[in-house]
Amino acid sequence: MKAKLVAVARKCRTAVRNLFVREEGASLVEYGLLLALIAVVCIVAVTQLGTKIQNIFTQIAAAL
Repeated sequence: MKAKLVAVARKCRTAVRNLFVREEGASLVEYGLLLALIAVVCIVAVTQLGTKIQNIFTQIAAAL
């Protein structure tokens, strides 16, 4: 069992090292940055939309 874990750890370490050494790793970093930017835009949009919806429900509750 321990030998299998060591083998998996070595493969993972090699894979991570190859990401930083080979050119293909650069595209992975670019995709990561793009994903982070999209996440930030989604969070801002949901926050703004949530505030507007809250105001609408507050107006409805006040009218009742």
